[in-house]
Amino acid sequence: MVATRFEIEKFDGETNFNLWLVQMMSILFQTGGKG
Repeated sequence: MVATRFEIEKFDGETNFNLWLVQMMSILFQTGGKG
């Protein structure tokens, strides 16, 4: 298994939630996770 690290800010309630959600779903999809 390849360990990949992504620099993503944790959702803190101030960032645009939709943008954060799209980034997280994209990473999950790319890494084969289920989202």
